[in-house]
This record gives sequence, structure tokens and C-alpha cells, in this order.
Amino acid sequence: MELKLSDFNYELPKELIAQDPLENRSSSRLMHIDRATGHYEHKMFTDIMDYLSAGDCLVINNTKVIPARLYGVREKAGEGSQEGETILTTGKIEILLLKRREDNIWEALVKPGKKCRPGTRLDFGNGKLKAEILQIIEDGNRLIQFFYEGIFEEILDELGQMPLPPYITHELKDKNRYQTVYAKYDGSAAAPTAGLHFTKELLEKIRQKGVIIADVTLHVGLGTFRPVKVENVLEHHMHSEYYTIREEDAQKINQAKENGHRVIAVGTTSCRALESAGQGGKIQPVSGWTDIFIYPGYQFQIIDGLITNFHLPESTLLMLVSAFAGRENILAAYEEAVKEKYRFFSFGDAMLMI
Repeated sequence: MELKLSDFNYELPKELIAQDPLENRSSSRLMHIDRATGHYEHKMFTDIMDYLSAGDCLVINNTKVIPARLYGVREKAGEGSQEGETILTTGKIEILLLKRREDNIWEALVKPGKKCRPGTRLDFGNGKLKAEILQIIEDGNRLIQFFYEGIFEEILDELGQMPLPPYITHELKDKNRYQTVYAKYDGSAAAPTAGLHFTKELLEKIRQKGVIIADVTLHVGLGTFRPVKVENVLEHHMHSEYYTIREEDAQKINQAKENGHRVIAVGTTSCRALESAGQGGKIQPVSGWTDIFIYPGYQFQIIDGLITNFHLPESTLLMLVSAFAGRENILAAYEEAVKEKYRFFSFGDAMLMI
């Protein structure tokens, strides 16, 4: 079997890439697509209520984005300086925290990487946070050890910036707009963007309708930023991401399935967590790593519906939704979305496949 990368391409005018979040989270548009027939409807996101029934289980990813982008400078020993003395170079360094290892060691993307060999020391915030490059690992990422006084999360909140994707060039005025209203557990290098459309009021209306809401936690990592570079899609390697499904949430999901109701994932991250833990059609409580790669031909075990944004051409996320609703159906729907000037990507509009 061979899947070509070019089979997941489409034309997208740059002006349709959403640069800013809407003033009201749930005022975005919603395209509903019947995954069996490919028929689509144009709605507003608040119309999601019409497609949910009492007993259905809506699964949300409660991960919280950390301000994972840091800007600093390299430290360099000055000529004639005594051991331990340093001066700061003017060369600026940008790092993106991807995965916490142990203690104060993180896996990170570093730019410019060629100037950051093992042993390089970094400074952020004029000494508030210091770091040393320990090792170059897979794909050129670095293992970095941090040194500081106080609480790391507080320092990061002060010095760090939200890790917006590279296609968003506008400055984010409010950090909370790149955070879901139900974000709870720190750890993501990117937002589970399908969840950005929900307000607390809309979620309460959904609960009042009798829909069960279950949580999973999947910390979004490097895979969100990493393009597919091979023409044969099956040769692509997904990076692993840490996820947790607690026993009480596993019970909610399994009960919905047993009672003949639907499980609807909010976002591809929730979908990946559920499908990772649900081989055999039943969710097991779990904490661990997943590198599940879902592409056309995959047989879904758990989810019956998926709420998601519009994804980049030739991305693993576009492959996932193509696996769920059919590549031809998805590409036709995307063509219609371009024609109707939907807003694309992280701050864009949404799609419901059911």
C-alpha cells in the first residue's frame, strides 16, 4: 500500500489563514459533513447543539498550553576572563520547549541551531533563567538543562510567549485566547484548537441537553509543527506525545458505547488519545506515550464523530480527517470551504464530521 503526500494537497489563498481569534469564541462558522455521503451544510458553531443527543459522550482534551517560546542570548567566555566569568553575546537565541524530561531538563527546538552545540550556555531575562545545551538528539532537537531560583512555571509565565504556529504573524494580545476554557494540566506546545470554539456557557447548555462530557489529556508536541517530508506517507514517523485517560472518564466513554450512544471527539488530539487507548473498542485507563499515526485505511475503534478545524495541506491532521470521512469527501469539503471563504487553521472555523 502506498499513500502519496501529493494526494493530500489543496489550494489555499493566504488571506483565508485566520490571524486573530474572533471576539466571541463560539461565533465561528461550522461546516457539517455527513461522513457517509460527503454531503455538507453551512452552519454556525453554536448550531453544534442540533447534532448532539442526550447520552452522547463529548470528549475534550484538557491540556494547557505553556508559554513555551523563549528568547535569550548565548553566553561566551571573554578573552582573559577568569574561569566562570562570562559575557553576553549579541546573538539572539529562540527556543521552543517541546517535552519535559526529568528534573529541569527539556527537549527543545533551538534557532539558530548551528550556534548551539553541547556546552553552550544561554541566558533568558537577564539572569532570571539560565540554561545549558546538554545534547543534540533526533531531528536536531536539543536537550537543555535549566538553572533558576524560585518556581520554574512562574518564571516561564513571566518570560515565555505563547508558541503560536509560524503561519500566524499577528501578535496575540490575550494569552488566554490560545487556551481552551477548560484547560487544566500544563504541558502542551500548541493548543488543541478545536476546543477554542467552546465557551463555558455553550458547554453548560450541552450538559443540560444530557450530553456526557469526558476529559482526556494529551500534551500536544512536536508533531504539530513537523511537516511530512516523504512522498510515501507510510514512511513518515510521528513523534510521541504524553497522554492520560483517567478511570472515571474511561467509564463515561465505555458506558456511552455500551448504551448505543455516540462518542464525539473534540479535536484530533482527543481522537488520537481515544484511539490509542481503545484498541478492541473499549477504553482502558492509561498514562503513557502515543505515536499513533492515523491515515486512510485506518479502522476507527472508538469515535463516531469528530469536531475539528481546517488543517494544513499535506499535514498528518488532514490525513487523519481523511481517514475518518474519506479523502474525496474531505477535499471536496475543503474546496467548498475555500469558495465560501471559511477561516482556516488554529484561529479559524470548524468542521463537524458525524
